Amino acid sequence: MSRKITQESVDAFYNNRRFNKSNMSVEILDGQTLLKLHGNTIAGIDCKGTWITDAGWETRTTKERLNGLDDVSIYTKRGQMYLNGCAWDGSKTYIETTEFFLD
Repeated sequence: MSRKITQESVDAFYNNRRFNKSNMSVEILDGQTLLKLHGNTIAGIDCKGTWITDAGWETRTTKERLNGLDDVSIYTKRGQMYLNGCAWDGSKTYIETTEFFLD
């Protein structure tokens, strides 16, 4: 279960709304929507899709915020971080969506 601040910031992120509360913010800049934790960009939406990064901070809070995003599951096992079941080094990674549309 994600925290209220995570839910509020993710909602603003997906709805392209500016947001600033506690340690989270959403900025709209140069055609991108950016999700920030303590001023560090941890996710973005651009013309290619949605991407994430740990911004160099492999913390429980960073993982909890990123896990609030659609199609993101991050956990650490034996010191190795995993993104959607695959080893991940925290670098900028585009998220493949499971969303589909019916005609």
